[in-house]
Amino acid sequence: MTTLVVAAIIQDENGNYLCAKRGDWKQAAGKWEFPGGKPEAEESLEDAILREIQEELNTQIKVIRQFDRSITGDIELVCFVCDLVGEKPNQSTDHSELRWVPEGELSKLDWAEPDLPALKRILIPFC
Repeated sequence: MTTLVVAAIIQDENGNYLCAKRGDWKQAAGKWEFPGGKPEAEESLEDAILREIQEELNTQIKVIRQFDRSITGDIELVCFVCDLVGEKPNQSTDHSELRWVPEGELSKLDWAEPDLPALKRILIPFC
């Protein structure tokens, strides 16, 4: 059985991506991921990512479109391209570090496995 998780792919005005480092208290501690979390019962995926970003990062986003949906191990990760509407976050209740990373530096981070399919789509765009 897979666990459904949603994540937000957010770029700032300079094209840098918001990356979040999993806290030491979490599974896959120290790995990088796009921020997000699990939908609640009867919650749409879009509503779930809006809520998760508000709760974790204390900011608001607007969902633009679904970017990637893939299963890695027991995680089904649905990634959405999102625009930042609120303030740029500088801390997270769910992560030990937040970092705005240029596209060319993304592959240098140690990513959590469920985020790799979306990361590959970012780094190797479809023609």
